[in-house]
Amino acid sequence: MQNQIRQEKIVGSRRFSNYFWALFLLIGGLAFLLAGISSYLKIKLLPFVNTTELVFIPQGIVMMFYGTLSLGLTIYITTTLLWDIGSGYNEYNKVENLVKIVRKGFPGKNREILLTYPLGNIRSIGIKISEGLNPQRSIYLCLKDERRIPLTPVQQPDSISNLEDQAADLAKFLDLKLENL
Repeated sequence: MQNQIRQEKIVGSRRFSNYFWALFLLIGGLAFLLAGISSYLKIKLLPFVNTTELVFIPQGIVMMFYGTLSLGLTIYITTTLLWDIGSGYNEYNKVENLVKIVRKGFPGKNREILLTYPLGNIRSIGIKISEGLNPQRSIYLCLKDERRIPLTPVQQPDSISNLEDQAADLAKFLDLKLENL
């Protein structure tokens, strides 16, 4: 039974980079917001810099705007971390002849996203590799009706050899051909 069902866990938003950016934006946002408030109240709220000398209009207002914007982004990233948006699994089941793709979305009636495809509707496993400023290295499920369903999570690009090995292993497991997109 083990060699008939394969399940791959997908990491969602709970990655180190998101924790880093949430903390970085929180610290920076608080510093900017306190600097703006300090310039308005003429009270030294930040111990490492004297912001009481800033003119409230326009510098203090701009500092408060950037601080508020940064804290808003912090709240957004933190909530995506708490809800673990994008996490889930891919299940390849030869017993039921199905491929299931399960992901968590934002709260609501469609919180859990479930896509199922019969193995008979799958044409091939595709690999897309594009280099440049925004490199993309992904594995796709290519359906007979020309749709391409991404199987790899959004993350730092994997090495090309590792991606090719994963795709070849999956194509061999599902008895499908491998194609370059």
